[in-house]
Amino acid sequence: MIPRIHKMGTRTIGLIRYLYGPGTHEEHTDPHLVAAWDSLVPDPGRNPKATYADLQRLLDQPVEALPTSRRPTEHVWHLSVRAAPEDPILTDEQWGDIARRMVAATGMAPEGDTAACRWAAVRHADDHIHIIATTVREDGRRPRRHNEAKRSQAEARLIEADYDLRRLNTGDGTAAQRPTSAERHKADRHQRERTPREALRESVRRAAAGARSEEDFFGRLTHAGVLVKQRVAPSGDLLGYTVALPDDRNKHGEPVFYSGSKLAPDLSLPRIRERWTPPAETSSDEVVSPEQPALPPVTGPAYARRRATTATWQALLFIEHGDDGTAAAQIAAAGEVLDALAGTSAAHTRRELRDAAFAFERASRSHVRAVRGHDRALRQAAHDLAHSGSALGSGEDGATTAMLIDTAFLLVTAAANWHAKKHHAQQAEAAHQAAEHLRAAYGIAAAQPMSVLHQRGRSLSLQRRETAVLRQALPEIAEQVLAEPGWPALAATLADTRAAGHNPAHLLAEATRHRELDSATSVSDVLVWRLRRLAHLPADPAASLPRRAATTQPVPKVANNASRQR
Repeated sequence: MIPRIHKMGTRTIGLIRYLYGPGTHEEHTDPHLVAAWDSLVPDPGRNPKATYADLQRLLDQPVEALPTSRRPTEHVWHLSVRAAPEDPILTDEQWGDIARRMVAATGMAPEGDTAACRWAAVRHADDHIHIIATTVREDGRRPRRHNEAKRSQAEARLIEADYDLRRLNTGDGTAAQRPTSAERHKADRHQRERTPREALRESVRRAAAGARSEEDFFGRLTHAGVLVKQRVAPSGDLLGYTVALPDDRNKHGEPVFYSGSKLAPDLSLPRIRERWTPPAETSSDEVVSPEQPALPPVTGPAYARRRATTATWQALLFIEHGDDGTAAAQIAAAGEVLDALAGTSAAHTRRELRDAAFAFERASRSHVRAVRGHDRALRQAAHDLAHSGSALGSGEDGATTAMLIDTAFLLVTAAANWHAKKHHAQQAEAAHQAAEHLRAAYGIAAAQPMSVLHQRGRSLSLQRRETAVLRQALPEIAEQVLAEPGWPALAATLADTRAAGHNPAHLLAEATRHRELDSATSVSDVLVWRLRRLAHLPADPAASLPRRAATTQPVPKVANNASRQR
């Protein structure tokens, strides 16, 4: 249940006309009172003899009773309370009870206070009510409204429990603005999956994820089919921007524009510019990825995904072992990687990846100030993904997509744990939702390459040889891994590492050295992708293996002691 306190108004009659009217897009149906400060208050919605002016005069009486010099200019208070889409439809009596609890919790009309403010609750849709009140009490004093927004949220959590509604987490003020009911109704009428506000937020995030400059950013927005207006100062400096969908029009037939800051706090032009600010020099205690060599420029979707996997793994270490500012920066940059991955992956995984990026958007922001610089590898990965083109659904493209999704799942899970420790409830929940979408996307992307590995790994002679390797390298978890359905695929991968000139036991130990596996749903699957990445094997098991002349050498330790695994 979401309570929202709106901007104070000056005309009571104006808000009454809106609440009882048809709405901006004819979305109001059967407007009527469900509760008021007095049971005898006339209802213009159900009583044909009652008028809007009758209700206005009664609400304004305490205001009009004051001398003109003492009357507040803005005296119209407005609170809307909305149920979650999956909640049952509440009765008028239930909404009336909710209205009374809300005016009591916010200080407008405390329970038992006979001199409280006058108010009325109007219902014109199944899922929400509006409460209008005037901010002068019957005794001429002003109500105590300190922290009214927080108190309304706290009461909403209690109402959810009492009515067995969806339990929401209290926000911290960093969430993007939710679509209004009018926007949702308009989207339903036009059979849109998402409101224009949400669709534009997604488009702007994707454009920002692959951009390196203002020119690049606005060019990518235009290429995506978004209408863009730039706000320019008389000096010629760019101050901001607004965006609109070409087919989203108001009643005058004009495009409906939204500023970046109205889409999300981190999409204002100044915040986007922060992404292009050259990072500070790497500090001496920065976590260095032990397996990342100097890499040439990205040459295609599969290679971009390989490099993004390495950057995502490095970011995972930062989140788990870095300071808060560094972790916040990595989590924000992870959102860019998910946006870029969703926009460039094959059709069969695109839906789940898009939903993962959409959900994680909430997890990418908090009040912890991000320290830029350490996140440049992830931001570079997002840029590479966006500019390398769309991946195919099979072969090396599809297999590297599965590899990246597997690592991204671990990163998103680490982000959820980090937010939970910081008591960022909404962000933690959003990250968990993103992880579930990534889990589904992984199942789709990994089906073909894992099936090939599984068939190859069913050889009994191969399994006997690699079982000995597994028990030598990982005696603590060997029996668990051997019992997993994915063991044949891991056995085939161990054989591939040997064929490529590596020492399988050494490489297997290295694959588990830098992070625990307790949180993995399938240890075998996780190790398959770690080994193929560490050994620089083709992600697609059907591809030919690289030839290596020497066995794997010990890998240098991570520079920062704090980055050693638990």
